[in-house]
Amino acid sequence: MPGQITAPKSLCLLRLSAIGDVCHAVSAVQNIQRQWPHTQITWVMGKVEANLLKGLDNVELIIFDKRAGLKGYLDLREQMKGRSFDVLLHMQVALRASIASFFIPAKIKIGFDSKRAIEGQWLFTNKKIAPQHHPHVLDGFMGFADALGLSVSAPTWHMPLADTDLLWASEITNDGLPIAVISPAASKAERNWYTEGYVQIAEHLVERGFSVVICGGPTTMEILLAEDICSRSKVELTNLVGKTSLKQLLAVLKLAHLVIAPDTGPAHMAVTVGTPVIGLYAHSNPHRTGPYLYQQYVVSCYQHIVEEQYKKPLAKLSWGVRAKGRNLMNGITINQVKDKIRQLIADNYPEME
Repeated sequence: MPGQITAPKSLCLLRLSAIGDVCHAVSAVQNIQRQWPHTQITWVMGKVEANLLKGLDNVELIIFDKRAGLKGYLDLREQMKGRSFDVLLHMQVALRASIASFFIPAKIKIGFDSKRAIEGQWLFTNKKIAPQHHPHVLDGFMGFADALGLSVSAPTWHMPLADTDLLWASEITNDGLPIAVISPAASKAERNWYTEGYVQIAEHLVERGFSVVICGGPTTMEILLAEDICSRSKVELTNLVGKTSLKQLLAVLKLAHLVIAPDTGPAHMAVTVGTPVIGLYAHSNPHRTGPYLYQQYVVSCYQHIVEEQYKKPLAKLSWGVRAKGRNLMNGITINQVKDKIRQLIADNYPEME
């Protein structure tokens, strides 16, 4: 399909989850929109992710509820009845997404290249993107724009964010100080840094003149971790964990001066609104899944761990191989994070030094 000149009338994108990944995909969608402004774009995505992206400019959102089992597929089939798309961008290799793609009528269905089209994705597509050498997840999505014959530019984002959410965020964080957000919890507890590390970094940020806000979702693990951090801290922290909608969380991240987080959705949400991120990594390769625009602020012990576990240099390991085990994040030191805070402030807010 490379070399196509005529813009299709309709295009459907299938990327159900997760928050970080749909944030990456937004940049690809908006890259397409800049070059094909009249193409009608429909995006099939998960229920939670739609709460974040509702109101995305000139994009129709169709919700696929993966928790609904068979009913989710039947609902999708019903919503697709009588419709046909010129192109489907099948951006998720999970089998449930491929089964969902079966109910999306499209003339051309583009999937990942042969190496990445795992879980049988290649059975559900008739075109592939070009192979890529060690891509970040976001670059992988940009490969779909390239497969359409479009140019690929540096990513930009225009996230749907209402004035009411920004006003709410400004009121809840309005103490006249610069804001530092700590989003301490990833979806799996083993990817979280240790509590005392977060406590000492929160206290360090307060000493540097920041108001510190703890953010996260409503799961029990996230709530308990935030409460533990706040109870151990010798300084006052604002705990918003489980108390915001995704839109409100995005607004808080936009108003923040910096964000500290492991490999979790809010880190990538922050990137979309231009807030520098210090990413903490041990289990996954930050060059593949780290904060896209802020790789220079990543603190990672990933390479050391995987080379030790697999007894090979990183260059000889498959791209994106994950480190295994608990307590791996303990390899990140408090001083390493403090050093990145200093670097980030010097680069972005020299007046605060």
